[in-house]
Amino acid sequence: MCERLINKSEVHVYASLSISEFYARQPYFLTLLDSDELETVRRFKIEKIKDNYIVAHGLLREALANYVHKAPEQLIFCKNEFGKPSLMDYPDLSFNMSHSADSLVIAVAQKCQLGIDVENYKQRDNLEGLVKKCFAPEEANYWQGLDKNEQAKAFYQFWVKKEAFVKADGKGITLGLNQCVINPNDLSYFLRVPESCGNAEQWRIHYFSLSPETMLAVVLDKLEAELQFKRFNTELSKDFQPPITIIN
Repeated sequence: MCERLINKSEVHVYASLSISEFYARQPYFLTLLDSDELETVRRFKIEKIKDNYIVAHGLLREALANYVHKAPEQLIFCKNEFGKPSLMDYPDLSFNMSHSADSLVIAVAQKCQLGIDVENYKQRDNLEGLVKKCFAPEEANYWQGLDKNEQAKAFYQFWVKKEAFVKADGKGITLGLNQCVINPNDLSYFLRVPESCGNAEQWRIHYFSLSPETMLAVVLDKLEAELQFKRFNTELSKDFQPPITIIN
């Protein structure tokens, strides 16, 4: 049924640079979460992390529900052995989520391996060490050849693409960030990927700057894909009455 709202060539990307603008909807979002998600909420000690988790998972449920014509609270999630989630009853609907600082992004597509990552740029002193650890020789040589003023931003541009790839594959960083090698001559493609991920030629990188400090990458195993940016629902339901139960 999801084909009615998204066809096989489309990737829908939901993005917000201010996850806090949805905090007013938290009481409603709490009613959507399942027992595992609520247990995760209870374990958080830092209020902002707790708030962001509730909002992110509420918005994810709300977005995915539109594709499968179900109520958000009826969605059943399952995870692979590395923790990547999918919808139990709708395995053909691909999705992925990422948040960094106050930014939240979600990607939705059909029948593909799909990963999304968002990173907020910040100055770091240990980039040389991270490049040595996480970049392949071709990537490191390219990065070291850049002007010093360009290296920090370029590092994050590589990093966000690599993170999106390992999330698409479903194994996360256990796959090894230095094993997915971005082509320095064409930053939309990979030179090499692990053998278990198929051919590098079948993967495509889509990169965007959401703001001067916020970088977004979508990676999937489809060469032809039409990315469409969508808006999250920001409206409060007039009929909603928050439950008495309070999550501590």
